[in-house]
Amino acid sequence: MAKQEEYIRKPEWLKIKLNTNESYKGLKKMMREKNLHTVCEEAKCPNIHECWAERKTATFMILGDVCTRACRFCAVKTGLPTELDWDEPERVAESVEQMGLKHAVITAVARDDLKDGGAAVFAETVRAVRRRNPFCTIEVLPSDMMGMEENLKTLMEARPNILNHNIETVRRLTPRVRARATYDRSLEFLRYAKELHSDIPTKSSLMIGLGETKEEIIETMDDLRAHDVDIMTIGQYLQPSKKHLKVQKYYHPDEFAELREIAMSKGFKHCEAGPLVRSSYHADEQVNEAQVNEEAQKYQAEQQF
Repeated sequence: MAKQEEYIRKPEWLKIKLNTNESYKGLKKMMREKNLHTVCEEAKCPNIHECWAERKTATFMILGDVCTRACRFCAVKTGLPTELDWDEPERVAESVEQMGLKHAVITAVARDDLKDGGAAVFAETVRAVRRRNPFCTIEVLPSDMMGMEENLKTLMEARPNILNHNIETVRRLTPRVRARATYDRSLEFLRYAKELHSDIPTKSSLMIGLGETKEEIIETMDDLRAHDVDIMTIGQYLQPSKKHLKVQKYYHPDEFAELREIAMSKGFKHCEAGPLVRSSYHADEQVNEAQVNEEAQKYQAEQQF
């Protein structure tokens, strides 16, 4: 009798087209020359070839490439960071200018070793990008910064165009999936961001395929909406290595389409859902779509009176 497969076979719709054209190579070269990191590379994002080679976009990862947390879904290196580079914000800004970006996404490793969680460098990066690229919208994707309100306040005072913080998984699975982060702390982080600046849209991402139920996915949607989150992304969890959590289920594209419809019915201004969707996937389009949907929702509300 054949030994049962340990891993679920990856379905056809998750096959990725590799593209290492001149745009891809040029972007990779620029990142190395400027000593910058991207979450695209560090987290082994499946969309790197599309984003780098075709869309010419990248998600900058600041504060080094070593994370103080060891989440069981993430491929970013973990350990005790030594790097705190105050020249990094200007290099990110130069890269955004060189790439001609209209929308820049900036994320970071968790820096629990720093009192401010890296908020000051994060804020300076936003300001540096804006000085050099006044017409570029800026999306930030921080960790929970240990849940310290003053840390988030420091970042939000730089006034990014969108604040993105990922809930990652459903409440029940959070202790197993995430390290040092809690489900409720992430919700409070998103709530406080909106409290500080109600005009700045908030966004959060959910990975599925870790063993959650459909009811738990919908519960997470409700929790995010209860904390006034504007944009949601839903993507398939993919195991980055054998030491990470195994995939429990591969969702069909039709299931993602259904989840998107459910999310939109709950009042999200935009929901991006699909097998290869990640938090910053087509982020520029997400912002534009959210603005269009917000105007449509306002119009519909006005027509009811």
